[in-house]
Amino acid sequence: GDAIRYGVKPMNCPGHALLFGMTRRSYRDLPMRIADFGRLHRYERSGVMHGLARVRSFSQDDAHIFCSLDQIQAEISGFLDLVNEVYRDFGFSDVRIKIATRPEERLGSDEVWDTAENALEEATKSQGLPYGIAEGEGVFYGPKIEFHLNDAIGRSWQLGTIQADFNLPERFDLSYVDRESTSQRPVMLHRAVFGSIERFYGVLIEHVAGAFPTWLAPEQVAVLPITDAAAEYAEQVRRRCKEAGLRVRLDGRNEKIGLKIRESEKAKVPFMFVIGEREAAGDEVSVRRRGRRDLGAKPVGEAIELVLDAVRSKAGD
Repeated sequence: GDAIRYGVKPMNCPGHALLFGMTRRSYRDLPMRIADFGRLHRYERSGVMHGLARVRSFSQDDAHIFCSLDQIQAEISGFLDLVNEVYRDFGFSDVRIKIATRPEERLGSDEVWDTAENALEEATKSQGLPYGIAEGEGVFYGPKIEFHLNDAIGRSWQLGTIQADFNLPERFDLSYVDRESTSQRPVMLHRAVFGSIERFYGVLIEHVAGAFPTWLAPEQVAVLPITDAAAEYAEQVRRRCKEAGLRVRLDGRNEKIGLKIRESEKAKVPFMFVIGEREAAGDEVSVRRRGRRDLGAKPVGEAIELVLDAVRSKAGD
């Protein structure tokens, strides 16, 4: 039989263009948004490989929006809102926007590039966002808006991006039928909020120095009984935390409380509930916050609410 040929996939764009082109599309289908967390592969030279920041196989929160010319601005504005909201939740406040314009080697006419560059600039302006221009740094198929983040030690990383592409729809002969029953080319917007997920996590872990905000911490509460006498009550507290939807661990080892607290601090757990006989008798826990802050004894319900508040606010320490 015929041998099946496999190839590594460097990007999702062609696959999404084929998906769009599989059936006849009308203006009612637009904007059509396809998101894909697929695994991508790029043969990076060994000299440029760098921790999680540049790897040969990665995931990207990649999506493509197929829309009409007059929908571009609204789609880009919606994307800008989304990016700002996500970065704010992760605690990145130092975000800069660059619009990367046409490179020397490119596909498509100057007219098409004018339209694409104007659309990106107008959408950014309409959001009242300050931006810079990166001359000639667009990709070969279209200009792009890039988001550059400064991490805690001042390094700049390019993560999110949206690119307006008039050329791939041309190459794949994509079309839709407009209100006048005329065949039109869609515009293809390539967008990622995080970019490479691996790189984003690498940047985030260093940015927060491993001390994730409570909503993101793998373990949000450590329940630390002082003696075996409090073990049964400690288990009840653990169960109540779990029922409230928190990620909780009970450290029931027969170790000194000082060691348990030290280890939880080292693991950067945001909240510690310390439980002795006094707390058990009063249906309370002694609350400690990461960074050696003692918040004192509180009723269990109140302590849990404190953690939930930190989760809801998405605030860091």
